[in-house]
Amino acid sequence: MKTIEVTAAIIIQDGKVFATQRGYGDWKGWWEFPGGKMEPGETPQEALTREILEELDAEIEIGELLDTVEWDYPAFHLKMHCFLCTLVSESIHLNEHEDAAWLSAETLDSVKWLPADEGLIPKIASALS
Repeated sequence: MKTIEVTAAIIIQDGKVFATQRGYGDWKGWWEFPGGKMEPGETPQEALTREILEELDAEIEIGELLDTVEWDYPAFHLKMHCFLCTLVSESIHLNEHEDAAWLSAETLDSVKWLPADEGLIPKIASALS
């Protein structure tokens, strides 16, 4: 099975985490943390900086690694490096996503998470508390 290596930004601000809703593909409508595929030669942090700029027109400060998630989707194996981040930019523009939300620990379960992202929810709830 093919492995796809990606990065995800767990952007926390004012006690809430930023989540995005996919606007395309098989998982359209499901929620995830923004980020994307690593390109050859990129570190996870370099890929994350590039992806957030492309997807959200935003700059972030990357903190510690929260988790590396391994998940088997039907067509591929996902390896996702998830970093705690803070927003440097004052605005966010959705270039690829259908919707976005700032979720508190109490509202984390209010959206339909992608399977690979769902396992992060307890750790993020702890980080928000």
